[in-house]
Amino acid sequence: MDPEKGVFNLLLPFLLLIVCTSTDTITPNQFIKDGGDLLVSNGETFALGFFSPENSNRRYVGIWYNKISEQTVVWVANREKPINGPSGVLFLNQDGNLAIYDKSQNITHWDTNISIAETGTNTGTFYSARLMDSGNFVLFQGDTVSNVVWQSFDHPTNTMLPHMKLGLNLRTGVDRILTSWKSRDDPGAGQYSYRVEPSGSPQLVLYNGSVRVWRSPPVWIENEMSGSPNTTYWFLFNASYIDNQDEVSTVYTLINNSIASTKFVDESGSLQMVSWLGRWVGFYSVPEDRCDSYRRCGVYGYCDSNNGREFECTCLPGYEPRSTDEWYLQDASSGCVKKRQALAMCGNGDGFVKVAKAKMPDTSKALVWKSLSMQECKEKCLRNCSCTAYVVGGRGICITWYGNLIDVRRFPDGGQDLYVRVNAIELGRSF
Repeated sequence: MDPEKGVFNLLLPFLLLIVCTSTDTITPNQFIKDGGDLLVSNGETFALGFFSPENSNRRYVGIWYNKISEQTVVWVANREKPINGPSGVLFLNQDGNLAIYDKSQNITHWDTNISIAETGTNTGTFYSARLMDSGNFVLFQGDTVSNVVWQSFDHPTNTMLPHMKLGLNLRTGVDRILTSWKSRDDPGAGQYSYRVEPSGSPQLVLYNGSVRVWRSPPVWIENEMSGSPNTTYWFLFNASYIDNQDEVSTVYTLINNSIASTKFVDESGSLQMVSWLGRWVGFYSVPEDRCDSYRRCGVYGYCDSNNGREFECTCLPGYEPRSTDEWYLQDASSGCVKKRQALAMCGNGDGFVKVAKAKMPDTSKALVWKSLSMQECKEKCLRNCSCTAYVVGGRGICITWYGNLIDVRRFPDGGQDLYVRVNAIELGRSF
């Protein structure tokens, strides 16, 4: 006999007397069964229980907003292994793990998979699980939630809630990534994901499979340059960005906690920010225009949807289309190449031309330097023949790029002054 099945069967008569109907905590002698049992967070903001998507009979354990009339699921436990029918039970097994058990099939569909060795505790320690009013479902040891051994915030599905971190914990290796549902009727992991890219200067990237779809401006370094939290959506969110020896992550909080607001990746590959105002109202969605598409104008090209021309792509200063025929057909996928390639662009009178109001290029191969003046940053780039561009921000922050410049665009307002390296002839023509 399956040991877990045997233990469950022994406990079942006792547990049936102590079913959870509306509390925020599961203890070792309680459980949630399909058919109406719920956990409700202390402030009644979130509920946890069994549900089916709109056009499906399959059963999942999920978390949703408790007081919003339109059921909005923000987390799913068994997204890859639903139960066919109302025979599921969520309980704490003999190892202290949360588990979803199918009574009709006598199989476990999901568990938290935390071992005693990982938690550093002995077999006498008991565990409980609580749904917090943040929407975080936490498994903890002992009598209080101060010693969390597992939490749903470390295993997000398609939604990022306030106070939830997105990104990489460098100590534990946990990488918190948003992954779309397969469809509105199937919460299984879809093809789109949204994650923190920690290499170089960190940035947020939206993927379709392994292909980049959209990249945020490098908000980590922009935040450091301004010396204050990024508040692009100041009327709803305060966002902060962490980059240290322990983690590379981002987190946001709400300005007005009475308005439910969230971010999610939908099944069509759109990253959205929405608020509940009697209905879900979207106020931000990307990709939004053609210039939002990653690498829209190829290497050494930049995108400007307000350039007054039919084609939004232009080569950066000192560069020209690799294929004029493709460019004429408004195909910039092959990008741009350096003009006068025979002319050396290092120590031969070369310099820099400014591209104003720019979205910084992909920073995965950029270096960040601190406490440098404008002139010192320029000289640092000029001395290295591999340096192709630089940006100088506030508080003495200097960013230098090496190799291809990718995913540059110009904004109508805002952005940074990007200084692109050009040869002596192009430098002379720019003045």
